[in-house]
Amino acid sequence: MSRLEIFPDLLEQRRRKDRVFKRVALVATMIGLVALGALILGVLVQGLPWLSMDFLNNFPSRKPSKAGLKAAFYGSLWLISLTTIIAVPIGVGAAIYLEEYAKDDRRHRLLELLIANLAGVPSILYGLLGLIAFVRIFDLFEKDTVFLGIPLPFGRSVLAGALTLALLVLPVLILSTREALRAVPDSLRQAAFGLGSTRWQCIRHHVLPAASPGILTGVVLSLSRAFGETAPLIMMGALTYVAFTPESVFDSFTAMPIQIFNWASRPQADFQGVAAAGIVVLLTVLLGVNAIVVALRNFLERKRIS
Repeated sequence: MSRLEIFPDLLEQRRRKDRVFKRVALVATMIGLVALGALILGVLVQGLPWLSMDFLNNFPSRKPSKAGLKAAFYGSLWLISLTTIIAVPIGVGAAIYLEEYAKDDRRHRLLELLIANLAGVPSILYGLLGLIAFVRIFDLFEKDTVFLGIPLPFGRSVLAGALTLALLVLPVLILSTREALRAVPDSLRQAAFGLGSTRWQCIRHHVLPAASPGILTGVVLSLSRAFGETAPLIMMGALTYVAFTPESVFDSFTAMPIQIFNWASRPQADFQGVAAAGIVVLLTVLLGVNAIVVALRNFLERKRIS
């Protein structure tokens, strides 16, 4: 049998395998979407009856009818805002150094390996690190010590929680930012250097604008993870019952995931509905922030193309 006679059979076999793989991938996608839809529908059915302005304006209570999310909502806003201020400049700056300035030597490759491994460390270990490094500051200071107006150790404060979550998201943020920078064509850099630009001028005026959509994607993914984390905050000792809103970074706090976890662990059936209402609020905030960032990313992408 000649090669010309064998080729159509091989081509048809490859096409058959391609159709099978396409159907398997479609079924896997549909299973994930159906499971996600069922979970969201169940949360909405259980939580919507408990949603009201009182739920958003009340503090936690032992009575489900009076329980609210105010303290946890404001605590989460404080926490994620401070985490953003700490993590984003450090993460983006570290990625720029590693991708644009650092030499490709043994130390550089070791650092890359360590960052990649840190991205896969369980979040509860970051909670242990935060407890030792930020809540207690390695027991170097006596209780109620004040240095330059800053209370040391930080204790179970918003600042300690934000520093812990910043450590959690930094590896993911660095890796995603490096991928965004790597996606910028090297010809753009060479053209800038050919016109006499310094490396920083090239990065500032050409590389960062081109990579900004990818960087924003990494930022929103990493901060969304931080927004929904519970284990590291529980491990570092964040409170589960708070009847006040934080007024400074040194105040105690709770967060929405912790409050939802507290309600879900209660034996009363009504608290399951309250927890579902908290999940609805948490998902709404996350989706709203993601929508804003996606719109900003698309705007920057259109501006770059034009």
